Amino acid sequence: QLQLEESGGGSVQAGGSLRLSCTSSVWRLSKVCIGWFRQTPGKEREMVASIYPGSGATYYADSWRGRFTLSRDNIKRTVYLEMTSLNPEDTATYYCAAANNAGPDRCVSGSWTPNDWGQGTQVAVSS
Repeated sequence: QLQLEESGGGSVQAGGSLRLSCTSSVWRLSKVCIGWFRQTPGKEREMVASIYPGSGATYYADSWRGRFTLSRDNIKRTVYLEMTSLNPEDTATYYCAAANNAGPDRCVSGSWTPNDWGQGTQVAVSS
């Protein structure tokens, strides 16, 4: 089981930026699919983006493509989600998730199911 720890959430005004970090306990991050999901009260958790650290290939859901950017540091076992041009609709709890059996194709097509989750980090965007 992977241990995932998120950080970087907080409060920001509309138009601002935040960078979320997800650090994994697994040593071989390159073999794991890592993603960010978000959830708002009363709604299901939805995928924002995912990355296959081994190749750096990424997937972004339509709602966030162009504003959010994933990157990774395999040595630090950390994946970053850079969020820009934030608006109040981005307010949510953001979760880091991982799957060690997704494979690169499913990971970068967004068609994968996490095995492990972080605790979540809150993002609040005020107008």
